[in-house]
Amino acid sequence: MRHLETVMGIPMSVDVRDSGAGVSELVERAFEVLRAADRRFSRFDPDSEVSRYARRQVPPAEVSADLREVLALAGRAWDESGGAFSVRRPDGTLDTDGVVKGWAAQRAADVLEGGGLLRFCLNAGGDVVVRGEPEPGRGWHVGIRDPADAGRTLAVLELRNGAVATSGTYERGAHIWDGRTGEAVSELVSASVVAADLCRADTLATSVLAMGRDGVSWAAAHGAVAVIAVTADGRTLTDRGGATLLGATA
Repeated sequence: MRHLETVMGIPMSVDVRDSGAGVSELVERAFEVLRAADRRFSRFDPDSEVSRYARRQVPPAEVSADLREVLALAGRAWDESGGAFSVRRPDGTLDTDGVVKGWAAQRAADVLEGGGLLRFCLNAGGDVVVRGEPEPGRGWHVGIRDPADAGRTLAVLELRNGAVATSGTYERGAHIWDGRTGEAVSELVSASVVAADLCRADTLATSVLAMGRDGVSWAAAHGAVAVIAVTADGRTLTDRGGATLLGATA
């Protein structure tokens, strides 16, 4: 079963290779997790909880468990990265986007897995969670695009159980900053991280981008199975760890 839907303003899809009467219901439940996260954490909705929290209109006692969890994850990433990862923009405004997409997509994948599905790929705007094999004998193939050329694949990863997240400036421009300096990142243009779960992969990828070249080895010591980063001058930096790369260009 395949399902595609726009959530959080980006295309999100799932490819389920399990069969059974309950698959459609599980997929709907998983996507409701994504929709609910969008309602709660949208920076563009003035009535979302995160918007009201940023305006200090949500009393501490009324902060939801979800928001507390996201802020705790952001705090962990900030601490581990020495302040490079931050959900506070240089102007001081709160921006949880660097946590929420990976966190929500991993929760959606957990719904599928908790419901008994063993073979699926959940793609949240290019960030991916996979389980099992699409067909016997091979894992899921996850492409990493060349930031300089949308039509070119920089590397292809083969995964059976894990997640891949990419953070970059090649599509949205300088929207990611180094929390230590408040400056927009410039040394790297993309960073892709393979990790056990997508929430971890997502925060690690953003941290690598913020930290620059030093972030590649740092991420490998903080839960990344593999890291692929591209510098502003087009060089590819990798720490391949235990990931299987097919057709890598570096």
